[in-house]
Amino acid sequence: MSFLANNCTFQPLTESLVKKSTPFVCDDDDLCEFFAKDFIPYNQDLFGKTYCFTLDEKPDIIVCAFTISNDSIKAQLLPKPERNKLARKVANQKRNLKSFPAVLIGRLGVNKDFEGKGIGKELMEFIKAWFIDSENKTGCRFLVVDSYNKERPIKYYSNNGFNFIFRSEEEEKEYSGIVSVDQLYTRLMFFDLIILSKE
Repeated sequence: MSFLANNCTFQPLTESLVKKSTPFVCDDDDLCEFFAKDFIPYNQDLFGKTYCFTLDEKPDIIVCAFTISNDSIKAQLLPKPERNKLARKVANQKRNLKSFPAVLIGRLGVNKDFEGKGIGKELMEFIKAWFIDSENKTGCRFLVVDSYNKERPIKYYSNNGFNFIFRSEEEEKEYSGIVSVDQLYTRLMFFDLIILSKE
């Protein structure tokens, strides 16, 4: 049984909705600030679109929220092993594309009051289903995310079927042009939606 489907309303996150809602508090201060105010100029500049689920019995409570934008995986820039790994999942006639269409999950958060109830998993299932729906208005083969390089978010995306695009942080640093011995702040991960569209 889906808590989001049965108890919540899906809608765009707007400035007026935030103003009349109780503060959205999640486990990351950057995410809290983004969903409180930073999403507004982000949306206005057309860099992404932010959505949320609000609780039906208390519409001033935002249960979870996420931001998405168009993206792609630049196949030609990937190291050969990673390029081959992605290409194996694509039909022969499309394997030589310079980039594969994707949607970036830029931000994703669950209200602290709803943690531990499987909301994060439900939200990811919703996003996946949304982009393989016949009413979807854009071609999207992959979901991609720049996950915080911390145990909890990496585990969340891994548990939801996401894989690292690069085998190591060193490869990802090289791809991104980062010259540093420090650990990467984020890691690129992907989910191939074709798995679901063929079920």
